[in-house]
Amino acid sequence: MAITLDILRAWKDPRGLMRAKLAVGPREDKALAVLMGACLLFFVAQWPRLSREAFLHPEVPLDARMGGALMGWVFVAPLFLYAVAAISHLIAKAFRGKGTWYSARLALFWAMLAVTPLMLLNGLVAGFIGQGAPATVVGVLVLLGFLYLWISMLIEAERGWT
Repeated sequence: MAITLDILRAWKDPRGLMRAKLAVGPREDKALAVLMGACLLFFVAQWPRLSREAFLHPEVPLDARMGGALMGWVFVAPLFLYAVAAISHLIAKAFRGKGTWYSARLALFWAMLAVTPLMLLNGLVAGFIGQGAPATVVGVLVLLGFLYLWISMLIEAERGWT
C-alpha cells in the first residue's frame, strides 16, 4: 500500500493501521525508514519559516539556519525520539501495557509521519504569514493531531497483539 494511503488511514483509523503494521512482525528497518522520512519532512516544513527569518534578520544567513535545522531534525531528533518511545513504553508498562519496545517505537514513528501534512501547513503559515494567531492556531492543531494519533496508536501497540 502506498505511504500516502497509510497516512490517510492513520487519520481515519489509527488503531487499525497500527494493528496492520504490527501484524507484519518486527521490521526495524521499516520503522527507521518511517522515522527518517518523518524527520526529513519536518525539516522541509521548516524551510519557509527559516527563509522568512533570514530575510527579516540577515545577521544569521539562510544556509546557517538550514544547517542547524538539518542537524536538529535529521541527526539529533531521531535519537531523541527513540528515547521518547522507550519512556512511553515504560509508562505504558506501569499501566499494564503488554506491548514491546518495537511496538512503542512504531506507534511514535507512525504518528510523526502521519502528522507531516499538518507540519508542512504549519511551515507555510509560519513562512508566509509569520508569527501570530494563524500560526498559533495551526501549531495547536498540529500538536492536538499528533497527540491524538500517538495516543491512539500507542494504546493499540500496548495491547500486546505482537
